[in-house]
Amino acid sequence: MCGIFAYLNFGVSRERRYILQVLFNGLRRLEYRGYDSAGISIDDSLPPSATSSSSSSSSTSISSSLLVFRQEGNIESLVKSVYEDVAATELNLEESFSVHAGIAHTRWATHGEPAPRNSHPQTSGAGNDFLVVHNGVITNYEVLKATLVRHGFTFESETDTEVIPKLAKFVFEKANEAEGDQPVTFSQVVLEVMRHLEGAYALIFKSKHYPNELIACKRGSPLLLGVKELNEDASNGSTLHDSQFLSKNGQPKELFLSSDANAIVEHTKKVLVIEDGEVLHIKDGGVSILKFDNAKGRHGAAPSRPSSVQRALSILDMEVEQINKGNYEHYMQKEIHEQPESVTTTMRGRLIRGGSCKAKSVLLGGLKDHLKTIRRSRRIVFVGCGTSYNAALASRPILEELSDVPVTMEVASDLLDRQGPIYREDTAVFVSQSGETADTLNALEYASENGALCVGITNTVGSAIARHTHCGVHINAGAEIGVASTKAYTSQIVVMAMLALAIGGDTISNRARREAIIDGLCDLPNKVREVLKLDAEMKELAKLLIAEQSLLVFGRGYNYATALEGALKVKEVALMHSEGILAGEMKHGPLALVDENLPIVVIATRDACFSKQQSVIQQLHARKGRLIVMCSKGDAASVCPGDSYRVIEVPIVEDCLQPVINIVPLQLLAYHLTVLRGYNVDQPRNLAKSVTTQ
Repeated sequence: MCGIFAYLNFGVSRERRYILQVLFNGLRRLEYRGYDSAGISIDDSLPPSATSSSSSSSSTSISSSLLVFRQEGNIESLVKSVYEDVAATELNLEESFSVHAGIAHTRWATHGEPAPRNSHPQTSGAGNDFLVVHNGVITNYEVLKATLVRHGFTFESETDTEVIPKLAKFVFEKANEAEGDQPVTFSQVVLEVMRHLEGAYALIFKSKHYPNELIACKRGSPLLLGVKELNEDASNGSTLHDSQFLSKNGQPKELFLSSDANAIVEHTKKVLVIEDGEVLHIKDGGVSILKFDNAKGRHGAAPSRPSSVQRALSILDMEVEQINKGNYEHYMQKEIHEQPESVTTTMRGRLIRGGSCKAKSVLLGGLKDHLKTIRRSRRIVFVGCGTSYNAALASRPILEELSDVPVTMEVASDLLDRQGPIYREDTAVFVSQSGETADTLNALEYASENGALCVGITNTVGSAIARHTHCGVHINAGAEIGVASTKAYTSQIVVMAMLALAIGGDTISNRARREAIIDGLCDLPNKVREVLKLDAEMKELAKLLIAEQSLLVFGRGYNYATALEGALKVKEVALMHSEGILAGEMKHGPLALVDENLPIVVIATRDACFSKQQSVIQQLHARKGRLIVMCSKGDAASVCPGDSYRVIEVPIVEDCLQPVINIVPLQLLAYHLTVLRGYNVDQPRNLAKSVTTQ
């Protein structure tokens, strides 16, 4: 769940100050992936013979040493520390480099506490012969560490990453002893290192033995290359999609490596999504790509026999404005208020209109060739984690109703722990905002091995889930930076409602129901705008709850998922104990907690469970429960038996779409609770957005 970033300028003069700013800004864009520590590496001053060179030939200049800066805390702590160190050492920030490679990392701690010694870049030793930034987990690091210790290496950190640069140094020294006058290349060193690594990883290598070169490789963790050619007029744009473009040496360009497109899009839209098993070698302004011929997958040892491949660049379909906060104070606030637009974008081009100017059917292009197979499935299995699991749970009733196919729910990690049965006749639907969630990816690999049809629902084009499923749907919610998912959740529900419509078919028996849902989808953005007007009311409610230690949320039917997700949002960002409870289970334990002090949210909007929720409210009222009731507009008087309740009235929509509306007030409540309690709403304690480790 870390973020890695690298910047290399070739044939264009850049001051050290500019290089630092690019690296720092790249880390800021990736900070949602981890923010407990960070670090960067840049070059020290060039030798006098190299400083005067401004042509591409300067790529052979030898840096005198590599500078490494590491700091506990967020990115701004690192920035402050670096500039303090620079001032203390009188390092010249105005010194220019016509070619320079810098690497950077922001960390979410997995092995070892947040501390400078555990921060990246991790080093091969005192001389910084090899440096590595890493996202992922090396599962066999203890074996590698024991071997390296026997060969005289000492370790300073508790990380799994430290074995990688030390292994690179060991390979480098052994190869040079064997080769004599024919020195080993940087890519040969890294390929040998990869053969010994097990687990999921994305890596960027930098070495003083190979100045102004970078190596990037991955297996299971995301990594992209961004290319900005600085004299594009000379090529007349003819090389934008030419696979030969990457290998062209000598042309001035800037190259960016990143865990996420968010850190690249402000520089260039031309990217290459690096595939598993690929090794990119950046040298002399060109990029060569090696790929293992028979990659075994994410958890096996790396195979042998790499071969050279050519890849074409693609164009990012996103704008810088999507990753800026605009006029909002926080990303979470912005993303909550973006939901009318994100829901609209999710549906765009997928609701087919009939002659009466009303949408009559749903078209999901990524599924159209597989719908018959899905309809014939013995069951549909939803697999997800956290918020994505809750979105699938909210959609299960309508999918069962329209498809007549049994639908089961699986938490990805639990499915793997149990080795739950998955059959060839099953359709497994993998739901993940990032498309890189480690447990969900492992479950995907497991289901694929068992022969199931694998469907992906993700927000990230080109993600691992998008690439490795047989078919799927992108939710198109736009970039979501806040760690606590909001607009991706509502867009996932919308996509899965459309999935139910697509699978269910247009039979006479369900036509009226289908058309009511489709009409509801068309009007949904307006209803979300309406419910967002409760913002001030939710802030007032948050003020009443600011000192509370616990919160219960009761829901059932479609809104059991709303209870789980609302409670999850509160605990994620406000750091307040909250629990979503199935209201039908109230008398089987949770009722013992009810008293006049504990705040309880009851979701009682109009659906098939409405009368049952009214009974729940009466029973809680009889026990003097401190109730906050969410009901449909106009129902306050009939739902609430007394005037001591806090009532949240929300717009009425079709029951299967009501979770999209009902979650918004709870998102706003969680947001305001967090801000009022003085916590960082975009960077919750101990959490990161893309969970790329188990």
